[in-house]
Amino acid sequence: DVQLVESGGGSVQAGGSLTLSCVASGTSSDCMGWFRQAPGKEREGVATVYTRGGYTYYADSVKGRFTISRDNTKKMVYLQMNSLRPEDTAMYYCATMWRCDWTPNYWAQGTQVTVS
Repeated sequence: DVQLVESGGGSVQAGGSLTLSCVASGTSSDCMGWFRQAPGKEREGVATVYTRGGYTYYADSVKGRFTISRDNTKKMVYLQMNSLRPEDTAMYYCATMWRCDWTPNYWAQGTQVTVS
């Protein structure tokens, strides 16, 4: 069974930083990424990274502020979020994809990020 477990959400003031972590098991997907969903809005892609090669992709709204990285030996993916804004407030989800095409095949349970 595929399992994705997140950690690292929380509350922070605008301009602050948070790092989200996600550990995966039971998957051979080539891509991992982060999505988010704010209240009343659709879920949107934030960042993805190929597990081999490390190529990264970002939503325009987070470019220059967020950094996605992975540790293949630990099967972990991270999202370093800097210069956080109130509009970044959302439930953040780790996900796996066969390709980095913003089409997840498995989701984690979600972790809340609140920026005030």
